[in-house]
Amino acid sequence: MHMGKDTISMEIKRAILHGVFPGAVLLCDVNQKIVFHESYGMADTFEKRKMRPDSIFDLASLTKPLATTLALSKLIDGEQIFADQTIGSILKEFKTSPKANITIDMLLRHTSGFPAHREYFKKIIKTDKNPRQYLRQLLVHEPLENKINERQVYSDLGFMVLAWIIEKITCQKLDQYVLDQIYSPLEIENLFFIDLDQKIKLLNKYRQKMVSTQRCPWRKKILKGEVDDDNAWAVGGIDGHAGLFGDAVSIYKLCCEILNALQNKPTKILAPDIIRAFAQKKNQYDRVAGFDTPSEKNSSSGYFFSSSSVGHLGFTGTSFWIDPETSSIIIFLTNRVHPLRFNEGIKKFRPQIHDLIYSQLL
Repeated sequence: MHMGKDTISMEIKRAILHGVFPGAVLLCDVNQKIVFHESYGMADTFEKRKMRPDSIFDLASLTKPLATTLALSKLIDGEQIFADQTIGSILKEFKTSPKANITIDMLLRHTSGFPAHREYFKKIIKTDKNPRQYLRQLLVHEPLENKINERQVYSDLGFMVLAWIIEKITCQKLDQYVLDQIYSPLEIENLFFIDLDQKIKLLNKYRQKMVSTQRCPWRKKILKGEVDDDNAWAVGGIDGHAGLFGDAVSIYKLCCEILNALQNKPTKILAPDIIRAFAQKKNQYDRVAGFDTPSEKNSSSGYFFSSSSVGHLGFTGTSFWIDPETSSIIIFLTNRVHPLRFNEGIKKFRPQIHDLIYSQLL
């Protein structure tokens, strides 16, 4: 077993030497027992701060499955909404729009027809209007790129609409709702959004643990404890597609609950039937409701994860994968965007490290 761990560590150190990322934290679990949890390299190369096992990362798009999707599973469980409910029936702004018949399920599965991405922040930072309300106006007026439910196109915009729906139904912002309903009941401490108005307080608490991301060309600084995603930043740090921060152990606790749900085992807060329904494929798309699954060729999860696995990637260099068939969880967090977001070396490295972990630990 020890040899296997050394081999994995050597491979990650080699990747750091080759500039794939400055630092990383890897946590692996088999049968709900952590078998590997190590940190490597630097959390900030300019401050010469080392990565720690409890370093806090900007999780980027892991926000989609670990906050927004789970929040919706709770609302569906409480019959406050239904998966096939249309957005026109929930948000009056969409009532007369061509988007009125998009359902919650289509937004979760990225089949709504919304485009993948828009640089809304460029408009938001120039306006005097309330940033969040202005973003929502832009979403209402955004033309669909595909017919509703015709193609799967991974879309940040769809998850911005989902955050709006959660807020409308719960009368709480997404960060507060997931804290109250999911993270606190599971005793997860270090999974949170950083409201930019409250940033100083949180930064003082987590200063030594916070992993830095890019040198932002228009914010003119290295980002630390401030969401990397430009659109999430423009609306104050909290949205459905990005904004979540956390450490490996906190993600792990949440992944254990998701794994139990997928295996139909007792859970504390998630409803297994709903999570299992979310994880069912439709029309053989690679993405299920809120999660990604291993693609048949060149999957970022590598070669060995079973087809019933779920996971997700984050732009900043983060990922998690959960395999209900082998009862395994692999959480691999890096700061590959530090200091420049154009570094793409992780695309080749990620499947290799997952394969190595499978061969050495599972």
